[in-house]
Amino acid sequence: MKDQQLLERITLNPKVMVGKPNIKGTRLTVEYILNLLAHGATFADILEEYQGLTADDIRACLLFATKS
Repeated sequence: MKDQQLLERITLNPKVMVGKPNIKGTRLTVEYILNLLAHGATFADILEEYQGLTADDIRACLLFATKS
């Protein structure tokens, strides 16, 4: 998946999660997902806990963090 397609999964809306970047269609912030990864959670752990997410959603968070 191309960078732009991944980044389209991340939204910024001042009315959702106080304007923090979040995964489109969820209330999961990029910051939260990165924090899970930083504390040792694997993609599989996160995907198991949050059934609606995809690996591309997690990759989008990582990519977004590199662009910020």
